[in-house]
Amino acid sequence: MEAIEIIPFDNQYAIDFYKLNIEWLKTYFYVEPFDEEVLSKPKTYIIDKGGHIFFVKRNQLILGTVALMPTDNPLIFELTKMAVLPNLRGQKIGQHLLQHCIDFAKSIQLDSLMLYSATKLENAIYIYRKYGFVELELEKDSPYDRSDIKMELKLF
Repeated sequence: MEAIEIIPFDNQYAIDFYKLNIEWLKTYFYVEPFDEEVLSKPKTYIIDKGGHIFFVKRNQLILGTVALMPTDNPLIFELTKMAVLPNLRGQKIGQHLLQHCIDFAKSIQLDSLMLYSATKLENAIYIYRKYGFVELELEKDSPYDRSDIKMELKLF
């Protein structure tokens, strides 16, 4: 198997970010109008607001993606928009992305990463726990209708 690399956002990969996430949402949930807006303009909604997007690439093919979005606390970023090509799920590509985000967050001295997910995504929740994320109380006005769990990883 060819080696994979993790690369930062470049506008030429914006369509990959969109397609990977829309497919994932359609498979497991549904696409809300806000999803469509954010995913179709990742530079505007994520990069220009101080966030980061990473891609896993092998040869010229994008295999997966993830985003880190700033929160109200400048030392906490939200891990979000993680998606992997359907035929490559279960091959630890998401774990490579997750580890990259953890290493990156430490390198820029964030206090923690947090995420919203859904308990029906048992494999994802298992992996988050394996990497040290712990469950937090989910606020009543959670930003995602589909989320029923909030988790955090303390970095320092």
